[in-house]
Amino acid sequence: MEVKVQIVSPLLTADDLPQYATQGSAGMDLRACLEAPRVVRPGEIVPVPTGLAIQLPRRDAVALVYARSGLAAKHGIALANGVGVIDSDYTGEIVVPLHHFGSKEFVLQPKERIAQLVIAPIYVARLVAVDHLGPTARGAGGFGSTGRV
Repeated sequence: MEVKVQIVSPLLTADDLPQYATQGSAGMDLRACLEAPRVVRPGEIVPVPTGLAIQLPRRDAVALVYARSGLAAKHGIALANGVGVIDSDYTGEIVVPLHHFGSKEFVLQPKERIAQLVIAPIYVARLVAVDHLGPTARGAGGFGSTGRV
């Protein structure tokens, strides 16, 4: 799938475009578009610009922004919103809200890899109101209803 990308910051060049790190990578790395290092304190939420905007070609595609596991596991840096959803009609700059769950200050460097961008298909649903849902083995059983093992 071809996705249009626009550099929206003078701090970036074409060399800074997201790319897959390996042949088997599902996500492309997004980088912090910063003029200088930024200290992120424990408990702080920081919106980090990427300097990029994208345009998805179809309604049945979504761009998902995920945390980088290394930043989360080693430093407690993850996304404030869990997973970012970039809708097919959004063409503004991608901004990554990072939350520092760790206990020590973290210094975010310019062009540091901060998140992963995954392009995925979606189903565009049409909801149909009904009086009853069909029976299933689980039914309305909620949290923990299938056991722990």
